[in-house]
Amino acid sequence: MPTSTRRLGELDSRSFERALRANPLVIVPIGALEAHGPHLPLAADQIQAERTALALAERVDGLVAPTIPYGSAPGARRFPGTVSLTMAELGSHVAGVLRELARGGVRRFLVLSGHGERGHMAALREAAELVMRDHPGARIVVLCDYELVYELRGQEAPASDGHAGLLETSRVLALAPETVGSERPVVEYRHSPFVPGTPTPDEWPESVIGDTRTASPEIGARVQAYVLDRLTETVRAQLPP
Repeated sequence: MPTSTRRLGELDSRSFERALRANPLVIVPIGALEAHGPHLPLAADQIQAERTALALAERVDGLVAPTIPYGSAPGARRFPGTVSLTMAELGSHVAGVLRELARGGVRRFLVLSGHGERGHMAALREAAELVMRDHPGARIVVLCDYELVYELRGQEAPASDGHAGLLETSRVLALAPETVGSERPVVEYRHSPFVPGTPTPDEWPESVIGDTRTASPEIGARVQAYVLDRLTETVRAQLPP
């Protein structure tokens, strides 16, 4: 699929029409504007999803749709800067985007989220299911890259590592070091997953889970390489041309 760019939004209409003849994979990155402690940017999820999508597109000869920058992040709403859509708002928007791309001829989709909150992912999966029902020829895989990153807990980081912790801090250091501040917080998350509702300030005093003091771009580069390998395997197995 010869194109001058992997970014779908940079193609002209006729170039996109020609690219469709090769049945390209279209990757739709999904972010969130969400607090990630005093050291990572609010758009950390968007940055990771978009840069990973572009790197993956080079491997699998795909195109990357414009990033959807907002997600559902109710757990972090009390932290400044977080913008949290409802599941219905997010699902409706994503379904609309996927439905229009499918109407235009796209048949292979990877919805790649940099944000993994359960409700957020449920909204994305429901959106994909609705679109596949409307367009039976479309194939859509939905995943969060942190489903893959967290396979490295217990290896590259403690098993308790989480949001904006060692793994994520290291990954952003590798992908966008200019966005990372100098603080390295240590935060214990004490909210039970069996208790409904958002964590209290005592249960989650800062929008971080884990000890970030040993984060490094070297760890981040290993994490990113692992993620890209796993994504490549997934695309080739689940979304062949």
